[in-house]
Amino acid sequence: MASSLPDLSTVAELAAQLRVDSVRSSTSAGSGHPTSSMSAADLLAVLISRHLRYAWDNPDDPRNDHLIFSKGHASPLAYSAFRAVGAIPEDELLHGYRRFGQRLEGHPTPAVPWVDVATGSLGQGLPDGVGVALAGKYLDRLPYRVWVLCGDSEFAEGSIWEALDKASHYRLSNLVAIVDVNRLGQRGETELGWDTGAYARRVEAFGTRALVIDGHDLSAIDGAFAAAADPSDGRPTVVIARTVKGKGFSEVEDKPDWHGKPFPEDMAERAVKELGGPRDLRVRGIAPEDDGELPRREEATAPELPEHEPGEKVATRKAYGEALAALGAADPAVVALDGEVSNSTYASSFAEAHPDRFFEMFIAEQQLIGAATGLSVRGYKPFASTFAAFLTRAHDFIRMAAVSRADLRLVGSHAGVEIGADGPSQMGLEDLAMLRAVHGSTVLYPSDATSTAALVEQMARTSGISYLRTTRGAYPVLYRSGEDFPVGGSKTLRASEDDDVVLIGAGVTVHACLAAADELEAEGIHARVIDCYSIKPIDESTLRAAAGATRGRLVIAEDHHPEGGLGSAVVDCLLARGRTSFDVRRLAVSAMPGSGSGEELLAWAGLDAASIAEAARGLVRGG
Repeated sequence: MASSLPDLSTVAELAAQLRVDSVRSSTSAGSGHPTSSMSAADLLAVLISRHLRYAWDNPDDPRNDHLIFSKGHASPLAYSAFRAVGAIPEDELLHGYRRFGQRLEGHPTPAVPWVDVATGSLGQGLPDGVGVALAGKYLDRLPYRVWVLCGDSEFAEGSIWEALDKASHYRLSNLVAIVDVNRLGQRGETELGWDTGAYARRVEAFGTRALVIDGHDLSAIDGAFAAAADPSDGRPTVVIARTVKGKGFSEVEDKPDWHGKPFPEDMAERAVKELGGPRDLRVRGIAPEDDGELPRREEATAPELPEHEPGEKVATRKAYGEALAALGAADPAVVALDGEVSNSTYASSFAEAHPDRFFEMFIAEQQLIGAATGLSVRGYKPFASTFAAFLTRAHDFIRMAAVSRADLRLVGSHAGVEIGADGPSQMGLEDLAMLRAVHGSTVLYPSDATSTAALVEQMARTSGISYLRTTRGAYPVLYRSGEDFPVGGSKTLRASEDDDVVLIGAGVTVHACLAAADELEAEGIHARVIDCYSIKPIDESTLRAAAGATRGRLVIAEDHHPEGGLGSAVVDCLLARGRTSFDVRRLAVSAMPGSGSGEELLAWAGLDAASIAEAARGLVRGG
């Protein structure tokens, strides 16, 4: 260890300062988790002063280590550490924590530049850390390490074990999980209490290296972190540290019912006194090594997207894979992940073309999104795909990715009753609602191969969480190659000055709407057809104009449950602009489907051409 680093007696003072500041900040705010912070103070003091390689004045330095608080409720400890390294002033810690309009939020978010990902929903920091470590080992090829502070309670979350499994599979020796085993959760003792042997056996069974220590023995912590940072073992490391919740303040040490409770003023005064009073210690730790010029990523160029002739039958899931492979050839920042269904989602096309930028997450959808979030931290453009139905398992990770300000591109295939005989367990019928509800999200549903390819390219340029819904069956190409499909747009496929009704579809129902329009035209009923490929944001001006031109007669057909999908998006759009004089028929999957062919199920749900035409007739004829 370099002689310029603080000795362990200084580190002990730093740990006391972290505890004091955790108490002071949470008491000042009137909320927070001081006892959860106090248990891990020794661990963090050793880490930031003697092992974490970080240029605190330059949080964007690509050589920096990464520190992720998976136990995000210990934010007083995180912010106290930022004060100790000189990143934030004492006044902000004491008067900006958990205050309205301030950046030191109750759980860490990237509003603070030293925070990579938002945490607080337990079981997510470690999966995100796996993604950062994947980038370091396989893409950046830089020697930074990823340190993740975990709580013992979150080891009841399945996502933690998904993370350890994938970390072991990819031999992420640059990943170190530090488990603060303080025995007490929110309502009492955790599942394993202080049985550190059980933790060790479990993590080792997942292929990681376990180091069991006393989490308050600074020398033991120092030795464990030094061993963890040695990549020669080839495995990720889990440091299992036995600690005491509320350590340093005898009135609350190892006592239940203090989780998430700040100390009243009088108790805080006694705690600070027992801990030796406030300090103003500053440590800078280790700067990352400047080992010459950094590897440079090539600039993106315009992709040569695959072309298809109108009328050619192509599944949009296949068009997605082909377009993604083409995008990967043009943009080295594009990476892809899949949940062991790449031969169905057609992410396999990317995997074959760019195997060094494809990561298989197997059947672990939470880790799929966690890894994608971690990769986005390092500036990559992850596309993560699986069946639309299975993304529901990862919704909390998607929600938290939005809080993290992450840029993710999600793709759900095999959506709706159109998939046929597999039955309802495989039919994504909630995905549009789920993704529309995510803050700042973009939701896209192309109807053919040309629009799919164009929208894949658009997704690479789109910030935030974007979602592309693809379908299983092959459908005719509607558009010529090279057409523009901006996010927030739509395509009007049929229109006249005498239109009586508007048929609005997305994806598979666009084709049914076109067939219904032909049927209606033969009867003298003129139907406008709109391909609403961008569901969020939606093309308000086109929809309002169509409603105005047809006296508000709208038929909306969607292969999705009626709640929260295309129909809701269209109606919300019109209501938001104050229009109330419209007559709408919303055709959706309103009952529980079973098995059958795609054609049978679409007809059963009332989403075939005949059903759409019948709904339009009822509007026009007043039936």
